[in-house]
Amino acid sequence: MKIGNVEIEKTAALAPMAGVADKTFRELCKGFGAAYTVSEMVSSKGVTMGDRKSSELMAVSEIEHPAAVQIFGTEPETMAQAAISALKMNPDIIDINMGCPAPKIVKGGAGSALMRTPELAGRIIKAVTSAVDIPVTVKIRSGWDAEHINAVEMAKIAEDNGAAAITVHGRTKEQMYAPSVNIDIIRRVKESVSVPVIGNGDIVDVFSAAKMYEETNCDLIMVGRGALGCPWIFQQISAYLKTGNIIPDPPVSQRMLVMLKHIENLCSERGNRIGMREARKHALWYTKGLRGSAEYRRQLSTIETIDDVKRIAFQIVKDNE
Repeated sequence: MKIGNVEIEKTAALAPMAGVADKTFRELCKGFGAAYTVSEMVSSKGVTMGDRKSSELMAVSEIEHPAAVQIFGTEPETMAQAAISALKMNPDIIDINMGCPAPKIVKGGAGSALMRTPELAGRIIKAVTSAVDIPVTVKIRSGWDAEHINAVEMAKIAEDNGAAAITVHGRTKEQMYAPSVNIDIIRRVKESVSVPVIGNGDIVDVFSAAKMYEETNCDLIMVGRGALGCPWIFQQISAYLKTGNIIPDPPVSQRMLVMLKHIENLCSERGNRIGMREARKHALWYTKGLRGSAEYRRQLSTIETIDDVKRIAFQIVKDNE
């Protein structure tokens, strides 16, 4: 499929997840076959004020392409300036976040709060699409709450203001990440616009991936929480969609090797102190469902060195294989 002039394999993309989908994780998922990656959301105000952390979040590595930088905010001109600044990182696409349900984002009127202000959302999209010469996409939710399901309206506004594609997370802001995703609203958005639509929500295996494609006719699917501790999901989805073959989850020994490589790369990228702090949550996801996981999770929540991780990983393999 294509977003503007950007070709993307029609398998599965990695969703932008704040505090999780950093460059190290995106590169890992790309290595396992993610068709497209999107950065963690970046504050447009932070970018325009020269905030170092915001600039770091926009970094896109060579192996990620095709890749997008995602920005959020409420001021059209500031968003446009942030998009222009993001071009320095050489992304293929600029993505606008209009779906984040986090209270601190919504409180400031950004993220999914923009589902309640469609006119402002349109002006933001127009400002960004007018400012850059690469495709601009928009990520939305089904609506603010059950009484205000307006994804179709928002999608049309996005298209009318120059958006090259629209990602729909099939839940409202009030629903956060439960209950089950509303497949129907994604299908309705796909039927209402001519630009590509990306389906997002509850894709956790090859069957839910195929279901999203089949029941919505979307152009691409996006995996978020389903990739946590399971980056090989992209390889599995790709194989299933192309051949119908089901690749089993890797054995525990391989799973631990992936975890170790992930954590080593985190520490190499961000330094041992920050890297190990970030590694703890990933280590918990990698060990979910394993025999003795409660005790492993207790130990992994306090890891401080790679040697700590290796020691625990060795014991996990010994106990589970």
